[in-house]
Amino acid sequence: MNKGLIALAFGGLAIGMTEFNMMGLLMDIAKDVNISIPKASNLIGLYALGVVVGAPTLVIATANVPPKKVLIYLMLMFFLFNGIFSMAPNSWSLYISRFVSGLPHGAFFGVGSVVAAKLAKPGREAQAIAAMFTGMTLANLAGIPLGTYVGHHFSWRITYGVISLLGLVTAVSIYFWLPVIEKPTINIRKQMNYFGRKEAWLIIAVISIGTGGLFAWISYIGPLVTKVSGVNEGNVPIIMFLVGLGMFIGNLIGGKLADTVIPTKAAMYSFMAMALVLVFGYFISSVEWAAYPMAFLTGAVAFSIGSSLQMMLINSAEGAETLAASAGQAAFNIGNSIGAYFGAIPIGLGLAYNTPMLVGAGLAFTGSVLAFVYLIKYRLRQFNNKVSK
Repeated sequence: MNKGLIALAFGGLAIGMTEFNMMGLLMDIAKDVNISIPKASNLIGLYALGVVVGAPTLVIATANVPPKKVLIYLMLMFFLFNGIFSMAPNSWSLYISRFVSGLPHGAFFGVGSVVAAKLAKPGREAQAIAAMFTGMTLANLAGIPLGTYVGHHFSWRITYGVISLLGLVTAVSIYFWLPVIEKPTINIRKQMNYFGRKEAWLIIAVISIGTGGLFAWISYIGPLVTKVSGVNEGNVPIIMFLVGLGMFIGNLIGGKLADTVIPTKAAMYSFMAMALVLVFGYFISSVEWAAYPMAFLTGAVAFSIGSSLQMMLINSAEGAETLAASAGQAAFNIGNSIGAYFGAIPIGLGLAYNTPMLVGAGLAFTGSVLAFVYLIKYRLRQFNNKVSK
C-alpha cells in the first residue's frame, strides 16, 4: 500500500477510536466525574455536533491551503483537543472538550478522501478511499475492544490519552509519508454554491437516512445479543470483534465494488443488501449460535457502503470536492443520530430489542430507493464519470 494511504489510515484509526470508544466507556466516565449515565451520553451527541459544525467550517477556512498542511493541522487539533478531554476535571470541561474534539473529524475525511483519490491509479479511486477508511475498521476490530478493556480495568483517561497520541503519530506520518499535493485554487463562493443544488441534498439524504440503518442496529447490539439471542455477557466482546472483522472486510469489498460499477449503483446494492440482512437477522435473532455469523455478516454489509458514498459526493461536486466529501461525514453522523433515535422508539413501546433491526432495514431500504432516484435523475453524469476513468 502507498505510504501516504497508510498515513491517512492512521488518521482513520484515531478518529474511529475517539468516536466509538465512547459507547463502551460511558459508565466509567459517568462514575469518574460523578454524573448520571444519561448526562454522560450527551458526550456522544456533542461529538456528532462537532463533526457537523467542523466539517464545512474547517474545509472552507483552509480552502486555499495545501492539502498536506491541512491534514497535519487537523491531526494536531485532534491531538490537542482529545488530550484536553482526557484530563478534563468536571462535566462542563468534558462537554466542551468533547465538542471541539469532533471538529477535525469531517474535515480530515473530506480532505483525505480527495487526496486518496489523487494518489490512486486511474480506476482505483474508491479502493484508495477504502484504504483510508481501513483505519476506522481496524478501530472497530481491535482498537475499541482494547480501549474499552483499558478503560474498564485502569482508567478511561488512559484510553483517551493514547487516542490523543495517535493523532500526533498521524500528523508525523503525514509529514514524512504523504507527498506534496498541488495547492488548490478554490473559489469559496463556488464551494458554497454546491449546497444550492438539489443534487447535493439528495446525496446527503441518501447518506443520512441510509446509514441510519447501521446505527439502528449497532446502537442496541449489546442487549440484542444478550436479551434476545441469549449470548452470555462475557461473549459480547467476541460479538464486537466479529462486527469489526466484518466491517474491515466489507470496507475493502465495497471499495472494489464501487470501482467495478458506478458508485451510485454500488451504494444502492449495499443499502438493499443491508436491508435484507437486517430483516433476516430479525427473524433468526432468537437463535444463539446465529448471533456470531450474523454479527460478522451485518458488519460487512453495513460497512461496504462508505467508499461508494464518498465517490458519489466527489463525482457530483466539480470544484467543490473537498467540501462535498466533508459534508458526507457530517451526514454520516446525522445518520448516527437518526438510527439511534428511531431505533429506540419500539424499545420505548415495550417491544423486544430485535425490533430496531426492522427500523434499520426500513432506513437502509429508503437509502437504496433514494440512491435509485439519484441514479435515474443523474444517469448521464454517472455514465460520463465512468467513461472518464
